[in-house]
Amino acid sequence: MGKNLYDKVFDAHLVREIEPGQYQLFMGLHLVHEVTSPQAFSMLREAGYSVLHPERTFATSDHVIPTSGPDFASDENRQMVQSLEKNTGDFKIRYFSPQNQEHGIVHVIGPEYGITQPGMTVCCGDSHTSTHGAFGAVAFGIGSSQVRDVLATQTMVTGKLKVRKIHVNGSLGAGVYAKDLALYIINRLGTRAGVGYAYEFAGPAIEALSMDERMTLCNLSVEAGARCGYINPDQVTFDFLKGKPFAPAESDWNRAVDYWKSMASDDDASFDDVVKFDANDVEPMVTYGITPAQSVSIQGVLPPANDASLQEAMEYMKFQPGQKIQGQKIQVAFIGSCTNGRYSDFKEVADLLVRGDFRVSPDVQALVVPGSHAIYKRMKSEGMDRIFEHAGFEFRTTGCSMCLAMNGDQLEGDQVCASSSNRNFKGRQGSPTGRTLLMSPAMVAASAIAGEVADPRHVFSI
Repeated sequence: MGKNLYDKVFDAHLVREIEPGQYQLFMGLHLVHEVTSPQAFSMLREAGYSVLHPERTFATSDHVIPTSGPDFASDENRQMVQSLEKNTGDFKIRYFSPQNQEHGIVHVIGPEYGITQPGMTVCCGDSHTSTHGAFGAVAFGIGSSQVRDVLATQTMVTGKLKVRKIHVNGSLGAGVYAKDLALYIINRLGTRAGVGYAYEFAGPAIEALSMDERMTLCNLSVEAGARCGYINPDQVTFDFLKGKPFAPAESDWNRAVDYWKSMASDDDASFDDVVKFDANDVEPMVTYGITPAQSVSIQGVLPPANDASLQEAMEYMKFQPGQKIQGQKIQVAFIGSCTNGRYSDFKEVADLLVRGDFRVSPDVQALVVPGSHAIYKRMKSEGMDRIFEHAGFEFRTTGCSMCLAMNGDQLEGDQVCASSSNRNFKGRQGSPTGRTLLMSPAMVAASAIAGEVADPRHVFSI
């Protein structure tokens, strides 16, 4: 019986079994940002430790970086960024600095620079570290005390996960995207089904996805309760990485690819569970509740509130069972985040916008926030900023922005936001009564134009 990628990567990075079921695992790559790292560095100093492998840690500021000007939303935000700059300087860690216009959302720049590679163990003090599994890495979020441990020892203690293979046949239809597929899977499996599991995404529909789309899918695996999600590396992966600044040099390239291929799941690999879906069944999806699992297709109606969680969701969102989600008025539209803030997300929307003289509804504030400064520069060089601004979107600089609203970009009152981000929890976008509808960037754009939740296939004649 062969082995799956998770088991191969786990075994390759295993230091020792500390006690039954608890293992010390070497971390090949550690990513840090300004919010969860200050406490870790303070604990490191208090214990008198140094950073064991600074060359394996990379840092960026993203969560609190302002996107509409130079001013931080608070002194605390400024201090967090200053603290990260000082800590990375003191411990000789590579920092992608906003001052040098190198920065971006941590889960965007890791792949962008070629730092994330197949067969790695990757960790970061951020739950959406699962994004990096798109490259055939085992990647997961950790807490501040574990950030300290990884800085000091380049290892962490963890249990071993079970592995569920999610096999997706068929192909996504026109106007249906990786975000829709992710929301569909979460809807079908729920937000707790993945607890104790790693998810391996496989099948023809997965293999057809671009790297950006694969990152969207793996990013949201944590919203299904999985500790990590991954896709086996293939030629799409290798083509994406080749020539990136931190990718293997030309002289080492073939050897690296051979190793990466060897880490993919064997044809006869065993899994603890296998679930199958058909991509042809997936329609554009939108959430209506307060978890990513509470979603319906754009043509669907809200379900009966037959349990406490649905009752809570309906009450908070001010929706009614049987209500159509299409046509729900919105006040804010946001395209960005580590889920859908990559170049191809914006390019898709820009290509749709130039099909006609589309304009954002006067009742909607629409924001476009690139996931890295490199993406921001590329969009401007290609005139994409002018396309968005002509349509009525605010084209902003790089940051996490309205995904979690730590930088001042936030909802007011009970505003409804069409968002391409990853979480629709209560208060997630800065207002304790704000309401978030998760959807693809194309649907965000369509809804911004219509002033209400709208099917991108109809608005843009896809």
